[in-house]
Amino acid sequence: MGDDDRRRRIPRTDLLLGLPAVALARGRLSETAIRAIITQTQEAARAGLLPADEVTSTVERALTAHETVSLTPVLNATGVIVHTNLGRAPLSDAAQAAVQAAAGYVDVELDLATGRRSARGVAAREALLQACPAAEGALIVNNGAAALLLAVTALAGTKEIVVSRGELIEIGAGFRLPDLMQTTGARLREVGTTNRTHADDYARAITEATGCLLKVHTSNFRVEGFTAQVDIAMLRDLADAHNLPLIVDLGSGLLVPDPLLPDEPDADSALRAGADVVIASGDKLLGGPQAGILLGRRGAIERLAKHPLARAVRTDKLTLAALEATLRGGEPPVRAALHADAERLRERAQLLAARVGGAVVPHDGRVGGGGAPGVPLPGWAVELPEELAERLRLGTPSVLARVHGGRCLIDLRCVPEDADEPLTVAVLDALNHPAAHRPKRPAAHPRPPGLDPGSRPAD
Repeated sequence: MGDDDRRRRIPRTDLLLGLPAVALARGRLSETAIRAIITQTQEAARAGLLPADEVTSTVERALTAHETVSLTPVLNATGVIVHTNLGRAPLSDAAQAAVQAAAGYVDVELDLATGRRSARGVAAREALLQACPAAEGALIVNNGAAALLLAVTALAGTKEIVVSRGELIEIGAGFRLPDLMQTTGARLREVGTTNRTHADDYARAITEATGCLLKVHTSNFRVEGFTAQVDIAMLRDLADAHNLPLIVDLGSGLLVPDPLLPDEPDADSALRAGADVVIASGDKLLGGPQAGILLGRRGAIERLAKHPLARAVRTDKLTLAALEATLRGGEPPVRAALHADAERLRERAQLLAARVGGAVVPHDGRVGGGGAPGVPLPGWAVELPEELAERLRLGTPSVLARVHGGRCLIDLRCVPEDADEPLTVAVLDALNHPAAHRPKRPAAHPRPPGLDPGSRPAD
């Protein structure tokens, strides 16, 4: 059959748009997505990759299979609780319900009693103040970097930020705090050395050009041995002597002390020690949505809230709803995983191993996300052959295990107990069907099912 004959047999776009399957798909897919599927299928037929008489059925299958979101739900079997590559904190049931409720019209800036405009995020800020008793004021922005940017811009302006050289850290993806702060026009005045900084170092650096003192928690690494650092109380004395604001960036989202993490700083203690403003994250140890949290003295927080940059970094209604529900609702998954009972983890691992094989071995979990570096969380994992890791990632449901020392380790710390059965089925599928890989899903315009760009159907 010639190319012209094959092309004439390909259904026209208007006929395909009139299919009942297209009318049904319009309830959940955009017109752009529908037309893209039709066009791709027609092009595949024109290239000889698909018989012309299969175009209609292929379009129908593609419409049914097309997903509007490219993100894939994953079971976290790594033992790392705040896993950055998996979106950090999974939301609690209360937070998920709050996001759903806030998806429509809500009174985010409306006083229903008077019908007039109200302040934004009042309830979420009140929830933060209740959870952190030492705070007089609270402000919520879109992430931790934005919180630091706002704080140094509003409080230091273009003056000098005095900070220990050992606290000028780099976090994931090459993001460096010094680079962020210098974009504000402020100048960094580094004091001390990488491993040792003393109060005198700060004192000698303070001049009329100083805008603020900054202390940053080195949350993603530890320096041990011959070290020294200046605590918040000592910095408070210096700040008071020179009438300077003191900003403390904790990195994590611990609002009050946790006995399990005695060396991890918390916002309440930092404020009691003298910080004017404390910066924390909503999606790390707090276990909520990504957000930058600013807590502190009333005057300092009001100053931040009135700065023009506050509008540029403010957060949306979904984050406000999720954060409030995280604070007021039941225990978030992050907290549950952090305090998981090691004996119960072993029991679950033994049940999994009894059904899928493998050995139950000791395995330390981690906080992750830059929190509590080096702190082990004793637990257990099921040890399986390393080659299963890829099959598990590409299976349904997708499972991310830890690959270490030539082994695939499945740690149940971050897997909800009601997901143990789906996890077991996923492992059995990976064991029984080693070649059954799920094709990777492109971010947009997926190839219609059944089309292989490297093959040509028989005429």
